[in-house]
Amino acid sequence: MWPALLGDLGGPILSSDYWRKRLHALLDAPAVTKAQLCALDSLLLQLDDYERRAIGGYSAPVTGQSTDTCEERGSEPVAIQE
Repeated sequence: MWPALLGDLGGPILSSDYWRKRLHALLDAPAVTKAQLCALDSLLLQLDDYERRAIGGYSAPVTGQSTDTCEERGSEPVAIQE
């Protein structure tokens, strides 16, 4: 996801809207394991952080977030948008 968001001098290759739709489509899958749900949640949180910051000022993905375990981070629940 990050290489496509960071893109090059012309901007992102794939927009954050595209990635949000793809991640929400995966959440709608009939069988999502806990590990997959945690990974999707982590990616959505990283995408939220990416959008919150100045998009042009990003040079690397957010570090320090582990996708190995699903932990409560005090974040708001993710609402599925259609």
